[in-house]
Amino acid sequence: MKCDHCGKPATIHLTKVVNKDVVSLHLCAACEKQAELIPEGPGPAINLPALLALLMGQTPGSLTCPACGLKYAMFKNEGRLGCPHDYDAFRAALEPLLVRIHRGTAHAGKVPKTIAARLELAALKAQLTAAVAAENYEEAARLRDRIRQKEGPG
Repeated sequence: MKCDHCGKPATIHLTKVVNKDVVSLHLCAACEKQAELIPEGPGPAINLPALLALLMGQTPGSLTCPACGLKYAMFKNEGRLGCPHDYDAFRAALEPLLVRIHRGTAHAGKVPKTIAARLELAALKAQLTAAVAAENYEEAARLRDRIRQKEGPG
């Protein structure tokens, strides 16, 4: 078998069944390293997002941000993104990286007290509106009192 990308002898053979159709991918060691399908380190593991992107014809190295023109390979070399749009352009490649580094893709850290207070007050007001709409006046009165307490004298 020859590599699907460069024509050298393939050493890695991947097969995937999608809706009863068999999709095969044959790669040489150099093309596999470039696609980062099997990360180096303890124990064999497969980078599934990279594999799926490769099977769909979209390698991380070919990704480019439409807003700033940054290529994924350039980000990988420098370690810096060029603009906020890069997160969307490189989403498939960045999500596994973010999960590995931060253990998630959503902010779970501290919030400044002033912002947290404003967010809590907005949530209470939304609950008050919902309670009034549902004609639950006891709950609405309780929420009104909590809002007044949070807003303080004024």
